[in-house]
Amino acid sequence: MVGIVGTVPDLQFPLCHGPAKLIGGRLNIGGRDIPVNRGTPALLAAALKAAEWAGSREIYAFLVGDIGLGEGSRKLYAFLVDHLAEYSFEVLTFHYVQPDVDWHAKILFAIESMKQRPILIADAGFMYAAKMSGQAASYDFFTPDVGELAFLADELAPHPFYTRGFILHQNNQVPDLIRRAYQHDNAAAHLVVKGQPDYITQGNEVYATVDHPSFAAMEAIGGTGDTLTGLLTVLCSARFELTEAAVLAARVNRWTGVFADPNPATQIIELIETIPRALTGVMEHSHTEKPHG
Repeated sequence: MVGIVGTVPDLQFPLCHGPAKLIGGRLNIGGRDIPVNRGTPALLAAALKAAEWAGSREIYAFLVGDIGLGEGSRKLYAFLVDHLAEYSFEVLTFHYVQPDVDWHAKILFAIESMKQRPILIADAGFMYAAKMSGQAASYDFFTPDVGELAFLADELAPHPFYTRGFILHQNNQVPDLIRRAYQHDNAAAHLVVKGQPDYITQGNEVYATVDHPSFAAMEAIGGTGDTLTGLLTVLCSARFELTEAAVLAARVNRWTGVFADPNPATQIIELIETIPRALTGVMEHSHTEKPHG
């Protein structure tokens, strides 16, 4: 089973958890109907379509409403601290949750009490919390874009707002930012740096880059970074080596554009619906057998 933790931008949305389903292009969790826009809903929908291809893997979601003020996130933190030990996940991904160093430490303690330690993936706000708390090395993957990578690379910045300008301006020097993040112990065991190209690291070394295919129209579609993390989440549970899962996720995320033929008006759900076809196409092209189990 795969666990995904995140938020939706709705102050009235209560804390809910349960198996996630994708029905008619909309998410359903605990009987609640959720539109698939960018953010955690896009990540969940992508994970569900990848699970459809990979086999019968249940996607279990923990969601709460939060518009950036942190109240919902704190409720979610408290629930997870009290209940994570009741679950067993192969992979556990944290997404848009307001960063809080104290609560983050409590979450890591709760993970240690689980029946098995899952593969840990952190994106967006939770990745910030991991770096700010000095616990980046506890994670198997961070999935930053280049701007977020600059924050990881700045050993002095206590918050992304305070990333120093000379580091932010190194956008064309991603390998240097990667090395700097590892030098100061601010990176997970692996990174998937989302951009053009995507960088996959193993330790402080660049393992692979993925830059094909490339569709300019996809730059205007919100949520493509979220779908990449959703793909990575499921593929890490599908008996691939972690670096192989990351490369495959990056390739498939790009190949959804081949099948969706996007334009600036394309919605993220249209790309997500093509994920099984993209996975099959990429796997056939790479002559790698589809994993089972």
